[in-house]
Amino acid sequence: MNTTGFDKDGAAAMVCESPAMRALVHSAERAARSSAKVLITGESGTGKDLLAREIHRASPRSERPFVALNCAGLPESLLESELFGHVRGSFTGAYKDRPGKLQLAHRGTLFLDEVGDMSLRMQALLLRFLESGELQTVGADYLNPTSDVRVIAATHRDLAQRVREGQFREDLYYRLRVIHLRTPPLRERHEDIAPLVARFLESRSGTVSFSPQALELLTRYHWPGNIRELQNVVEQAVWMSGGDIVDVEHVAACLEPSPATGVIKERRRQPADDLYDALVARGLSFWEHVHPMFLNRDITRHDLRELVHRGLSTTGGNYRSVLRLFGIAEDDYKRFLNFLASHDCSVDVRAYREGTPPPSRPRALPLPPVDTRTEGKLA
Repeated sequence: MNTTGFDKDGAAAMVCESPAMRALVHSAERAARSSAKVLITGESGTGKDLLAREIHRASPRSERPFVALNCAGLPESLLESELFGHVRGSFTGAYKDRPGKLQLAHRGTLFLDEVGDMSLRMQALLLRFLESGELQTVGADYLNPTSDVRVIAATHRDLAQRVREGQFREDLYYRLRVIHLRTPPLRERHEDIAPLVARFLESRSGTVSFSPQALELLTRYHWPGNIRELQNVVEQAVWMSGGDIVDVEHVAACLEPSPATGVIKERRRQPADDLYDALVARGLSFWEHVHPMFLNRDITRHDLRELVHRGLSTTGGNYRSVLRLFGIAEDDYKRFLNFLASHDCSVDVRAYREGTPPPSRPRALPLPPVDTRTEGKLA
């Protein structure tokens, strides 16, 4: 299994068979040598926290603390106390002075997970620290000495969009986004699925393995829950098999509960499957590759409609997210919808949002001509 990581001894290596992960690790290794702030974006379950730890482990601050704080898991009042600390009596339950994460991470790294969920007030407090390094402890009438902390932030949200909506401070966004790393979703790194399964199986006793057909089914699934979901599916499938071989039926049972998640069940592979894989996994563009094929009649309306169906299944009925999935620029949103509408390839999104995507339309089969001379007569 080809793994790579930041540690020379490979103690915390990351699985990266795919080109997307190799490029990410290369960028992260460069980021580790810098002292600049890092913003890691990506869907939930793609390993943003693991990447942050590896950047710290490979940095000159590796001998100092790595302190993590989940900004989405605490109300604003507690988040301020966790971040800046508090003095005794500053609020109910504050029985003694307590240092904040910023103090505990002095000369080390502070990892702010889900920073996009911070309130505007907390964003202002964090910005003030980033600009001055001063610590205003909750309930104190003095400033603590400055703290030397490298901040790595992560979020699954689109911060640029939240800035436009007035939900995230633009000045803080650019303060955090000195180095920007994006963790690819699992559907963009199919080459990593088999090595990840092997990695998850290493921690188990016994000699359990997945059949080639089971691994093939895993690679054809869209993984809305990403690596976290894969690990859960592996554990479930191993339990369901009850033996040394995990086969297709064990995996399929674990993927089946939610039809909206985009499970591709065992069936004949269709042109839309290959088109979807090419767009999502290999980085092809809809306008440059799929559009000419349609105009040249290499693919049919049915194939195009099936492709849109797969995209909407992945994005939960969000056409704008399909743009990013298919390599289409945001400015081409209306052009894309008009193109689908003009060729009768639009797909209703309401059912996807309700969790029950509509079945795709079957190909129309040509019927034999009717003999009007015998029509209505008994054989």
